[in-house]
Amino acid sequence: MHVHLVDGTYELFRYYYALPSHVTAAGMEVAATRGVVGTCLQLLEEGATHVGVATDHIIESFRNGMLDSYKDGSGVDPLLRAQFDLVEEVLAAAGFTVWPMVEVEADDALAAAAVVAHHDPRVERAVICTPDKDLGQCVTPDGRVVQLDRRKATYYDYEGVREKFGVAPESIPDYLGLVGDTADGIPGIPGWGAKSTAQVLARYPHYEDIPRAVGQWEVSVRGSAKLAAALFARYEDALLYRRLATVERNVAVGSVDEWRWAGPTPEFAALCKVIEAPNLVRRAERLAGRA
Repeated sequence: MHVHLVDGTYELFRYYYALPSHVTAAGMEVAATRGVVGTCLQLLEEGATHVGVATDHIIESFRNGMLDSYKDGSGVDPLLRAQFDLVEEVLAAAGFTVWPMVEVEADDALAAAAVVAHHDPRVERAVICTPDKDLGQCVTPDGRVVQLDRRKATYYDYEGVREKFGVAPESIPDYLGLVGDTADGIPGIPGWGAKSTAQVLARYPHYEDIPRAVGQWEVSVRGSAKLAAALFARYEDALLYRRLATVERNVAVGSVDEWRWAGPTPEFAALCKVIEAPNLVRRAERLAGRA
């Protein structure tokens, strides 16, 4: 059994900017919603059976109370924001398991679902469908949890994450805490670039492992004295940024059996009329007949 865990918020943003606008007769912009539902149906057409879709029902989470600059959705286009509820409703009617997150984020739900899947011996592989950097921390050494950038058709297993970032998956929060993550509003520590961070964390996986005295470092890094000074002068900030980049795994997402796609609900056809997408109904019905 393979499980597919989809970052619905990422997909909504991706299709909003990738697809031409589609405004319905009622004056509603729906192109991105149609794109997300279509790409989830594509997973089924490619053989997926168990699919969960995580969304940010509201963009703010508990992390906003920890850092003022953390992403809050203030720059989101209103035409895109208006589709957040809609895409959840249409996906659920299409028969997909949807996790609309409020206190935590979509990434947290994906991480929690990956844990559930990994603990289920029937699951050969759980595929986290998102290119988001922070989800790399969920990839496991045994190859049973991997990350997939569907746009690039590229899978990242444990060694793939290491090759991409220069650090092992378990060091991804430390990496993002130092380098920063502009997408999430995490500033990082000045002077710590991707190359130097990877060099240090490859030898010392977590901040607690890094000797405070540069003379004790067992790795040669250009500007190491300045790097050490910057890190330990702002050590509490680094710990905070790492915490922000660490996904929550204790989120209620149900069981693997609950994620099995069993066909669209009766409401799906009516919602597809609303978003003017009869082709989605036909695709879902063909898939349901095949199941």
